[in-house]
Amino acid sequence: MPDQITSHGQNSRGYHYSNSNGSYYYQNTNGSSYYNSGSGYSQYTSPSGNASQSYGSSKK
Repeated sequence: MPDQITSHGQNSRGYHYSNSNGSYYYQNTNGSSYYNSGSGYSQYTSPSGNASQSYGSSKK
């Protein structure tokens, strides 16, 4: 069964959604975006398209 979007919304700063697996995504009005897998992986993409990734654990 695919993950389901559990919440989403939009405001003056951008758009976001969250999934049932704990992941979430933000798309900002300046063109940047941020994704978090909910299990340790995240990626930020700047307005110019440069991506920065992290593989740290989200569980302590």
